[in-house]
Parts: sequence; C-alpha cells; structure tokens
Amino acid sequence: MTPALRILVVDDDAAIQRAFRRALEDEGYAVVTAQSAIEAEAAIGRGAFDICILDLNLGEVYGLDLLPRLREWAPWMRVIMVTAVDDVKVAMNAVRTGAADYLVKPCDPEQLLHAVDQQAQARRLEKRIESLESEPSSRENHSFVTHNTALMAQFESARQVATTDATVLLLGESGTGKTALARAIHDWSNRSKAVFATVSCPSLSAELLASELFGHVRGAFTGATDNRQGRVQIADGGTLFLDEIGDLPLAIQPKLLRFIQDHEYERVGDPHTRTANVRVIAATNRDLKKMIANGEFREDLYYRLNVITLTMPPLRERPEDLVSIAETMLMTFVRQYDRPARRFNESAINWLRQYAWPGNLRELRNVVERAVILCTQEAIGVEYLPTGTDTSAAKPGPGLRAGDTVSLEDLERAHILAVMSATSTLDSAAKILGIDGSTLYRKRKQYEQKDKDREKDGDRMTADSAAR
Repeated sequence: MTPALRILVVDDDAAIQRAFRRALEDEGYAVVTAQSAIEAEAAIGRGAFDICILDLNLGEVYGLDLLPRLREWAPWMRVIMVTAVDDVKVAMNAVRTGAADYLVKPCDPEQLLHAVDQQAQARRLEKRIESLESEPSSRENHSFVTHNTALMAQFESARQVATTDATVLLLGESGTGKTALARAIHDWSNRSKAVFATVSCPSLSAELLASELFGHVRGAFTGATDNRQGRVQIADGGTLFLDEIGDLPLAIQPKLLRFIQDHEYERVGDPHTRTANVRVIAATNRDLKKMIANGEFREDLYYRLNVITLTMPPLRERPEDLVSIAETMLMTFVRQYDRPARRFNESAINWLRQYAWPGNLRELRNVVERAVILCTQEAIGVEYLPTGTDTSAAKPGPGLRAGDTVSLEDLERAHILAVMSATSTLDSAAKILGIDGSTLYRKRKQYEQKDKDREKDGDRMTADSAAR
C-alpha cells in the first residue's frame, strides 16, 4: 500500500480549512492545518510535508511573502496558492516566487483534488528519482540464480521476514549480493510502492553522514547553504538500506539507535524532533562482534540491528551456481553491447571454476563484461579472461573436483595451487602432495610463466581491439 502523502493546509478561514481537510482526507491524504505563518512554521518544524495549500491572505501576513520562507524551510514541498482574487498578475507572481499551481476561491472539491493530484504525481516522481539515484546502477539480481540448498533457505527466510517490519542485518563478503537482497526484501514487502533509499556508511565524514541520514538546516555547517531533507525523510513509509553499517562512525551510532527504537530524529542544526515510519535493513562484510569487543561498535545498536540475520555466502561456496550465473551475465552483456559472443568454451569454463573469486559476483560481472566486449567470435576462450587474476593467488575454494570434465593437467594444477594456498611454505605443500620440494618449485615456475604468456596475449588482444 502506498503511504499517504502529507499535506499542510495554511488558511485563516476555519470553514475553508474543514472543507479542504475533509475532501483531502477522503482521498487518503494525511492532512495538517495551520491558521497563521507561525503555526505553519511550527508544523514544518515538527514534520515533513509533500504539498502545501497556502492562502494568499493570512490576516497580517501576505501569502506571497510567506511563500519564499516556506520554500526555504522545505525546498522539496510543492505549494499550491489559493486566493479569492482572480488576477493573472498575482498568479504569475506566485509562480515566479515558487508556487507550483494557483487556485481561485471558491473552488469545488473536484478542482482542489485535481490540482493536488497533479502535484502529488510530481512529488511521487521526485521521490522515485531520489530513490533510484541512491541505488547502485545495476538491478540485475544474478545473486538469486541458485541451486545451492543453503542459499535457497536464506531466500525463503528473506521472503518470510519481508512481510514484517522487522529490522534485518545482512552479512557476507563484499560483492555477494547483499544490496540486491535488501532491495528484494523491500520489493516483497508492503512498502514496495514507497521509496527504497540507500546510505553508504563508509563514503562520508561523520558530519556529512549525519546530514545524509537525517538532513540539515541552512548554516548547520560549512557548505550548508540551504535546508536539506535526509534519506530518513525521503524513505518515510518505505525502506532505508544502510550499506556497510560496520563503517558507521561511533558518533552517529547513538542517533541511529534512537531512530530505530523510537523512529525519532533531528536534522543537523535543528532542535525540532521529527518522526519517520521507516523500515531499516543494514548490511556489512565486517565482524561486528569483534568490533564490539574492540570498542568500535555499540553493543546495544548491534542487538537492535540483529533481529533477523541473513548471510550471503561467497561465490566460491556456490560452485553449482557459478557457470549458470556467468552465462546469464554473458547474455545480458551480449544484448547490451550487441556482440557476437554466445557461450564460454571448455577452457574458459574451467578457468571460471578454478578461480576462487575473492570479489564474488561483482568481480564475476566485471570479468564477463570485459570478455563480451573483447571477444570477436561466438565462443569466449581463456584468452579473453583477465589472466592478471592469477589462480595461484586465490583463496582456498572449491576449484576443480575429481570427475569434472577437464584435462588431467588442469586438475593437477588446481589441486597443487589449492594446497599451496592453504599452507605457509613450499616444503609443507610438497609433503602434503607427496612430491619433492624442487619438483613443486619447478611446477610453480611453469604455472607463473604460462600465466605471464597468457597475460601478454590478453594485452595484445586489448590493444588490437582498441586499435580497431
């Protein structure tokens, strides 16, 4: 259900106030009334409004004099000027001053609702744009392509919790699809028609991050030239996604804790307490329990976030998904770039399976995109893969397994490299493998030379492609 837009009616005529309020509330809008400029300012101080219906004559205050102040207090608010004077010059002056529309009294409910509906559509579009601008550029949910039973269970839990307003904590390495899962929980929820707003916690200083979250008033700090709404206000009725919550500065953690508990906050530099109906989803690739022990993260905030915890496994723990995800990405980029590639050949598939993907889905996406762009034939081979990502540097992962349709040489290499990555010295690895240390040293040098040769071939391919 779409949350009701909030409308402020500013008129000193009590009868007009009641008539406007009744008509608007019957259409599902949330309405607050004010009889004076002082009451209007107090109302805006307490909460955010999407639309203001402003009378031209408010006793001693002229509406056109109040309009610039309203625009300063709430630059996002769309103002409809209402007056008994049918004067084109007044109407044009109102629009120049910042009004979005102009109505002449007496106006019947249909005229009022038509004007409000137009501004409501514009405001919803603005909120949608703000939401999209806060999201990553790609909405491809390749992380949901799975045959992994453990991950299927996580997705089922996500669907169940989505129907509630419970706070969710998403754990997992960088690039595993935590943002995509947060977005999916929002889309599956009753808040799906409202805004999904993202805040990247490591990207800003503590002061700017507080402004990004809660907004600020003009003059609150250097560079604050006007009033600004924060992501909490933008997401009112929807979902706030806090990416990399482990990097949230300690100074802001009490404010976030209070907001999660009471839904109350203050803009930076503003003493007025506001409220927002927002569902919070947080994600991190850090060990929050260790951070608590080190005094880097508040324990009480952790417990407020840790109502429902879901974990996205690294790609190396999803060997059954790897090729199908890569092939899905391949076809996406083929359509995007209109390139000839249609599949990976066997050697490329073996390479994809052998590499441990420390960057997870994000790294896989970049590798596939590069290969699609460079490949000039139907089948993508290893020559189009970034051989600078040396499999000898990979973390222990599933790699190739006995019974895979690969050559004995590839299987031997994968096993040797996996053992080497899991041991601290060549001698230790040689003992486990049952071979002489000098033999292992020679094999490692052979692998390194082959990788260098392959990298040179890849560089030549890139240079040739750029020249064309």
